[in-house]
Amino acid sequence: MENQLTKLNIFSLKGIQMKTFHITWLMFFVCFFGWFGLAPLMPTIRAELHLTKAQVGNTIIASVTATIIARLIIGKLCDTWGPRKTAVRLLLVGSLPVFLVGLAHDYTSFLLFRLAIGVVGSSFVITQFHTSMMFDAKIKGTANAVTGGWGNLGGGVTNMVMPLIFAAIVGFGYTKAEAWRYAMIVPGVMMLIIAFLYQKYTKDTPDGNYDEVGYTKTNPSKTDWSILGDWRVWALTMAYAMCFGMEITFDNVASLHFVDTFHLSQSSAGFWAGIFGFMNLFARALGGMVSDKVGGKFGMRGKGLLLAGVLLLEGAGLVLFAHSGTLVAAIISMLSFALFLKMSNGATYGIVPFINSKNVGMVSGIVGAGGNLGGMLFGFLFKSESITYVQAFTYIGITVMVVSVIILITRFQKQTIKTAEPVLAGSMA
Repeated sequence: MENQLTKLNIFSLKGIQMKTFHITWLMFFVCFFGWFGLAPLMPTIRAELHLTKAQVGNTIIASVTATIIARLIIGKLCDTWGPRKTAVRLLLVGSLPVFLVGLAHDYTSFLLFRLAIGVVGSSFVITQFHTSMMFDAKIKGTANAVTGGWGNLGGGVTNMVMPLIFAAIVGFGYTKAEAWRYAMIVPGVMMLIIAFLYQKYTKDTPDGNYDEVGYTKTNPSKTDWSILGDWRVWALTMAYAMCFGMEITFDNVASLHFVDTFHLSQSSAGFWAGIFGFMNLFARALGGMVSDKVGGKFGMRGKGLLLAGVLLLEGAGLVLFAHSGTLVAAIISMLSFALFLKMSNGATYGIVPFINSKNVGMVSGIVGAGGNLGGMLFGFLFKSESITYVQAFTYIGITVMVVSVIILITRFQKQTIKTAEPVLAGSMA
């Protein structure tokens, strides 16, 4: 594809490529606000709706379950509609349950709203797909990692900001039961604003929208199911389940863990949970950048070894976090496993665009769905009455280390990045 950028100047808004770059990560950032806006308020919501541990666990599972199916669908829609139309429609539809979750007054209705809100988590696939359209193969991993990381940063900011919005509303004289409901209006409004920006200032490709460049006429939208037989796709799906799946799980349970284990206030717990998310400011991008550098020198095999290594360190850090006896030890170990977790996110999507050049949207959607599948499965550990949070973190850490071995023995590709087929040479050209 012509006009793909070969350099990433993150401080630039020049050209459709950089406008799209900044708007697409901002879209994912805002969707994170809607997706996880309720998580730091769960101590209040749990008390008001009289939720048991199992019920809280079910809401966590619901928040990520819908995203699994949605990411598979969104990946295909990006291939057919184009990322611009897909993003705008997702933002408009997804804002509805974000606005309306305040109508929930019991466990069942709250569960259903969290399930519906989970659809907006599929925005990640659009971000990765759209970034892949705009940048040359040699910096695609870096660009994807930056947009993904800055979007994921929304998880950290949400944990910090939503308790402050909640406190401000209480300060105006509303009850806590009213405040968490009104607080969710804020991310809903943000989603509508981003929908307008996406529609007005982005294009599907550097050369124009799909209908402008004749994409739909020259590229039939027949699904290539052969990618389901590619082991590399499933290896990356497992890897992403271990890193992003753990990330969204931690975003959901961190505040409750700090409140229950270290007896912090809701705002203090939200602050420390937010620090975890704030590492996305650089850590995911670091994973993508190192992946590109390693790939340029050692090819796809080098990218795979990097991913295996950071996953191994993530798992070890999780086990240390689980057994931290003090708040200080917990924070230090949290920062350690967070660094390698987020680097794993970036390293995974440093490989994804090169697996199947003609079905990047579908591969991105499948691997992205794997992240949410991991989050859903981990959620069952945190809802169990017989398993403590400490045990749950330990089991996950061990599982992550096992998957790192699977990645280690998987050969993704023999050719080097320099000789590999450009990622957009097929259906995305």
